[in-house]
Amino acid sequence: MKLGLAFAFLSATLLAGTASAADKRWDGADDLPVNPLACSAGEANAAPAAKPYDGGKPTNATDKASKPITLVDVPKLIGIGYFNATSKGMQEAAKALGNVTVKTDGPTEAKIDEQIKFIDNYITSGVDGILFAANDPVAIAPVLKKALSKGIHVVGYDANSTPDAREWFVNQAEFNGIAKAMIDSMAKEAGEDKSFAIVTSTFTTPNQARWIAEMWAYAQKCHPKLKWLETVEAQEDNNLSFNQATTLINKHGDKLAGLFGMTSVATPASAEAVTKAKLCGKVAVVGLATPNAMKPYVNADCVKSVVLWNPVDLGYAATYVMRAVVDGSLKPGATSVDAGKLGKLNVVNGSEILLGSPFIFTKQNIKDFDF
Repeated sequence: MKLGLAFAFLSATLLAGTASAADKRWDGADDLPVNPLACSAGEANAAPAAKPYDGGKPTNATDKASKPITLVDVPKLIGIGYFNATSKGMQEAAKALGNVTVKTDGPTEAKIDEQIKFIDNYITSGVDGILFAANDPVAIAPVLKKALSKGIHVVGYDANSTPDAREWFVNQAEFNGIAKAMIDSMAKEAGEDKSFAIVTSTFTTPNQARWIAEMWAYAQKCHPKLKWLETVEAQEDNNLSFNQATTLINKHGDKLAGLFGMTSVATPASAEAVTKAKLCGKVAVVGLATPNAMKPYVNADCVKSVVLWNPVDLGYAATYVMRAVVDGSLKPGATSVDAGKLGKLNVVNGSEILLGSPFIFTKQNIKDFDF
């Protein structure tokens, strides 16, 4: 009897341990609430609860409605294709608007301390508005709040800060939408019961942490047999990303069936690592990247799916949002904003503007894009 009870207790403990391990979020995921989308197109998605405006407010901002304004754009880093594309969109919007001047400036490495220095310098020199893509949502908040306190308008894009540190954030695609596209692609290409690893920037980078959390939730719900091996950090550094991907390939061997690249640097670097290892067709690479960086790997059939949005449109939308904020046409409680050639964009999550759904580049369509 005692033996039977002991066995039952041991079984229950093991099952509980297994469930606990399965429920544990993958490394690199944040601990915010998740909202996985429906598994198939026919199912209804749970509607997110409506949120009140939760953004910040500048103190005694100068009234420049319809007047010329000068903006600075401080992305995570400069000199990579992705932020070159967002900067191009900003220049296109400035030209279309006719009364906006925007300059892109920032660190050459994705380091939050350097990004903060750039923003602080522009607060001192004086601008009407700051556009930013955060390296760290919490660490960047004090300097953005300082800008607001000086009457400078603040709008984020690509990578958010804490909401009260900026007025609005232009979200390129909802996190659960990106997660669904990524996980569905991996399950299709690697196999429903295969194992994968993740190459991300850092565990605290806001976008990547949100995507990974939503990917974990969606995989649990819709592809429960997919197996996560580990997540590694590679900053946004090409050499480090290549080396990390190569290490994963060597470490996990035949067990590794797929690699997720969570940045526009990590994805082509992972594809290059798979190519060098002569594992194209054996290790699937799915990730976020610009089409020009991925064309060689897609055309060589080493990569089948590249998930993204149009970063040129993202920069364009961010500039229109800033203009609308300065003009007073975008206020708390608004449900949409006019974004020029992009039409009206919807307000979501209290103080976010949604660019749209993610786009999947494939061998059939990637040639039609040049950025």
